[in-house]
Amino acid sequence: MKNKNTVLRIISYLKAYRLQLFLTIAFTIFSSVLQVVSPKLMGNITTKIFENIQNKMPVDFEFILRICVILVVIYIVQGITEYFTGRILVEITQDLIARLRSEISEKVKYIPTSYFDKNSTGDLLSRMTNDVETLGKNLQQTISSLLSSFLLIVGILFVMIKTSPTLTLVFLFTLPLTYFSTKYISKKSQGYFRKKSKGLGEMVGFVEENFSGSELVKAFNYEKRAEDEFLDINKNLYEVSYKASFMTGIMLPIMTFISNIGYVMLSLVGGLLVINGKLFIGDIQAVIQYVRKLSAPIEQLAEMASIFQASIASGERIFDFLDVEEEKETVTKKIEKPVREINLENVYFSYDKEKPIINNLNLDVVRNSTVAIVGPTGAGKTTIVNLLMRFYDIDRGKIKINGINIKDVSRENLRSLFGMVLQDSWLFRGTIYENIKYGKEDATYEEVIEASKKAYCHSFIEKLPDGYDTVLNEEASNISKGQKQLLTIARALLSDPEILILDEATSSVDTRTESLIQKAMTNLLHDRTNFVIAHRLSTIVNSDVILVLDKGDIVEKGNHDELIKLDGVYAKLYNSQFKN
Repeated sequence: MKNKNTVLRIISYLKAYRLQLFLTIAFTIFSSVLQVVSPKLMGNITTKIFENIQNKMPVDFEFILRICVILVVIYIVQGITEYFTGRILVEITQDLIARLRSEISEKVKYIPTSYFDKNSTGDLLSRMTNDVETLGKNLQQTISSLLSSFLLIVGILFVMIKTSPTLTLVFLFTLPLTYFSTKYISKKSQGYFRKKSKGLGEMVGFVEENFSGSELVKAFNYEKRAEDEFLDINKNLYEVSYKASFMTGIMLPIMTFISNIGYVMLSLVGGLLVINGKLFIGDIQAVIQYVRKLSAPIEQLAEMASIFQASIASGERIFDFLDVEEEKETVTKKIEKPVREINLENVYFSYDKEKPIINNLNLDVVRNSTVAIVGPTGAGKTTIVNLLMRFYDIDRGKIKINGINIKDVSRENLRSLFGMVLQDSWLFRGTIYENIKYGKEDATYEEVIEASKKAYCHSFIEKLPDGYDTVLNEEASNISKGQKQLLTIARALLSDPEILILDEATSSVDTRTESLIQKAMTNLLHDRTNFVIAHRLSTIVNSDVILVLDKGDIVEKGNHDELIKLDGVYAKLYNSQFKN
């Protein structure tokens, strides 16, 4: 059933190319007719020569020359039609590949963050590259081949029956062998092709993770274990690929063996018919040529069956991703700037329904205040940020901005109010200027410079060989961690958000760089509403409100002085960091 749905889905995509497919079908039919006609004409030459010799007459070269000219014209026209068929199919399949990749890329924007919690990035990359390429390449092979093979089989059988019903019956005797062999091999190969596509996804995911985390692998001496994991994945992929390729490769020898049996039987029966005067010798030649021509499309159909199975396996993976339920939007309102207040009312949330993370959280935040969130790992600090930006939707309760439930506005509108500086400073391959400008696409060069100065990164950028045109590599490893963090602060300053989120922004830098980052953050925090998550409590002592979370509950709330006097959880955390 799933195979049928995948085929119908592929056909629905091909409907966009009706005109091109119509031309392909027309050219294929024309080419098939020409292929059916040519053996009969060649058989006429043989029959004419045989009759002339048998009747002791001179060979009719004029007749032979006329047939040869017709055959040359047929072969030229056939070559031209096949050329245009190939060109059209290339255009169709390459456009389809580009379209599917665009749809996958667009889909990524709308699928929930939770999808990436359960699926690796490498597997997604494999679907976008390997599976899309496999589907497109195989369609290019199968569309014309399946049609021409079917037409050739029908046309050749018709002419064969007309030429010699007896020889046609002899040949048809081999067809059940062909059918059952093809059916058995196709059924076996389908499962292997599915496993092969899945194995490729696992391989790409593993390689992507290990390449991006190569320093971590080396730092913890994980090379041997990583190699063992790779070998396991590679061995599994080898086994299923071998079996899939073996099942594909065995198809042709089996078809050839069955065809050879047919040739032997045709030669024996045909010879007897000629001896008894029931068949012209040229007709035997024509029938044998037809059988050869018929064997090719049958073998091609058998080969296409295996290729088709690979296409189905790839198509299933592509469509499974495209069918992932998207984030739901119910847009009835819009939050206008400035942000005056943020309210969390009786908020409950859990990633796993059996393990609640946030329990009945209530919080009121006024404009231009700084809210610090502290607590042990797993207390729900980062989860609050995820809920504020609707990376995840709450289970119960309400989150309001300016009195408007954030579920009633678009995510684009909501997230346009936020800026983020995270512990893992995300930078992409490109110039420093492009990375900073990512925060505001229409920013001028002067605005980028000004943001950099406020973030205290202008001076080190100027010292780089190419200044703002310095290209960061994929991991941005050609600058330090502290410099990366300063660049992300410059990006946030440039975007000038209403609400700023700092998530462990100074936890992985040295003291001197932390001092620079703190100065940059002072500029960044000014005149906006801020949420600060930090393990270094020295960075949040000036916050207006400090929330101490434990297991999703606010166990303490107040400013630094109030919480120290309270001598509770916060005081113990603070003192543990600064006692000698």
